[in-house]
Amino acid sequence: MWPDRRLLDLFKTEFPIVLAPMAGVMDQDLAIAAAQGGALGSLPCAMITAEKAREQISIVRQRVSAPINLNFFCHAPVAADPAREAGWKARLASYYKELGLDPAAPVTTANRAPFDEAMCALVEEMKPEVVSFHFGLPNPALVRRVKAAGSIVMSSATIVKEAIWLEEHGADVIIAQGAEAGGHRGMFLTENIAQQPGTFALVPQVVDAVKVPVIAAGGIADGRGIAAAFALGAAGVQIGTAYLRCPESKVSAPARVALAQASDDATVITNVMTGRPARGVANRVMREVGPISPDAPDFPHAATALGPLKAGAEKLGKVDFTNLWAGQAVRMGREMPAAELTRALAGAALARLSSLA
Repeated sequence: MWPDRRLLDLFKTEFPIVLAPMAGVMDQDLAIAAAQGGALGSLPCAMITAEKAREQISIVRQRVSAPINLNFFCHAPVAADPAREAGWKARLASYYKELGLDPAAPVTTANRAPFDEAMCALVEEMKPEVVSFHFGLPNPALVRRVKAAGSIVMSSATIVKEAIWLEEHGADVIIAQGAEAGGHRGMFLTENIAQQPGTFALVPQVVDAVKVPVIAAGGIADGRGIAAAFALGAAGVQIGTAYLRCPESKVSAPARVALAQASDDATVITNVMTGRPARGVANRVMREVGPISPDAPDFPHAATALGPLKAGAEKLGKVDFTNLWAGQAVRMGREMPAAELTRALAGAALARLSSLA
């Protein structure tokens, strides 16, 4: 009944829906629940160690006989710049004072490591059915090893040029990430966020430019959006924001309230939280310091000075310094179990597609 079955044949899932890997707000519980509902469950691995990733994969394998997607960042690491970081901390000094925090106290360095030898060895050991990347692809030797382990490789493109590059460099599937999408922009051949096309402008142009299956991502949170993506030539969809308020996510109680109360114009693209453009519900620091600030150190170092502020504010039940990554369809999120939500999304999409046939 799906107009394009290429992803279903590749992934061996019931539905052509991919749970977006949302680092920091989910673990194996949400991946398992989405997989139980028929989607491709994803595990974000960019902020955890290889040992922690192995543990989470093992839990998934024990609890569900379904394919799994492991997601990694593959950005070029940038060394910390002490002078710039000191200037950034000075920019945030009033917040430290307000919360009674010592700006000179040691802080934990932000951990967002790119895909490396250790993670590649983990892929070879655990043999996930799918491996996805953000910010391009790792070096060709690592890509070859991932493919040799039997994993399907996919990555995000935010413009057509990136999609063509990904196909030429070995991607089996391309995620067309429109400007509506929550979280970090997957951009790697451009730095111009002002020129980022929306999902429903980007998807058909990517479909026309490449031969591999294309997944639509950004602003899709119900059956109408899924059906529309297929009408534009997508072979599947990636959905994240709609799952944030599911009980299996690790979103904190105050953040859940903020997400539930967010309006259609609540999200902005900001570099304040990590140093790299990402879309989220505007919080206090994003509004007062950004949303785009030239003072923010390069990714991921901007997050280091924000760590103590985030922890301090959350103790007071506030999300002034918390990453509230979410897409423009944040209002359409639902508080229901992820498996149930997945089946509801697929059912509504199939009903819509049938009515259009």
